[in-house]
Amino acid sequence: MMSDAEQPPKPAPSAPQLSAVPLFPLPNVVLFPRAVLPLHIFEERYKAMTADALSGDRQVAMALLKPGWEKNYYSRPAIEPVVCVGTILSHERLPDGKYNFLLQGTTRARIVQEFPGLPYRVAQLQPLPETPVMEIDLEYERHLMHEVFGNRPLGETGIGRQFRKILAGPLATADVADLIAFNFLEDPDLKQSLLADPDVRHRVRRIIETVRTTLPELAVAGARVSGDASLN
Repeated sequence: MMSDAEQPPKPAPSAPQLSAVPLFPLPNVVLFPRAVLPLHIFEERYKAMTADALSGDRQVAMALLKPGWEKNYYSRPAIEPVVCVGTILSHERLPDGKYNFLLQGTTRARIVQEFPGLPYRVAQLQPLPETPVMEIDLEYERHLMHEVFGNRPLGETGIGRQFRKILAGPLATADVADLIAFNFLEDPDLKQSLLADPDVRHRVRRIIETVRTTLPELAVAGARVSGDASLN
């Protein structure tokens, strides 16, 4: 499976209806808008969730489990209040009833309330209000991104070259930053804080600064992602 940086990003679908969205809580997984996440579904409750989503608007919201989730994973462990809604792009139903599907993030959202009665979790969500910023106001940040992916050691990796192509395209700087956070940052708590940060310019700068201060480690990660088609 190709990584996000190995193919041109797909346009994000239009804003979804968020009155009743299935929640898929996982540890260590944080989805971002426009990023594409491959998922393998094998638990019975999430097989039901997938079937219902596919027969409806194909939406699933990824939620990060809070520490201590192991104690009641099969019940309703605590999750972070900000999630990323995604749309199922493609799916495969396996002979044993399991699923593989690709989920593309579309919307930052906050949980308003959860609804009981189903084997999986469903919630009313509200789009996360963000501080508006014009693309022209992020010219300096975009310049910094070009520097990061144009210089050694990250720029020499395959994924570094691919992100330079993305930066040369029409995708907004804030969207590119989200893809960078998804593909390069590993700390789930940091990624969650970036997902929940409503200040777009502040968020973009945080992502760039994190990448700049961890270039050697990211160069190794970039080479690994480029060479492993199973990673997203």
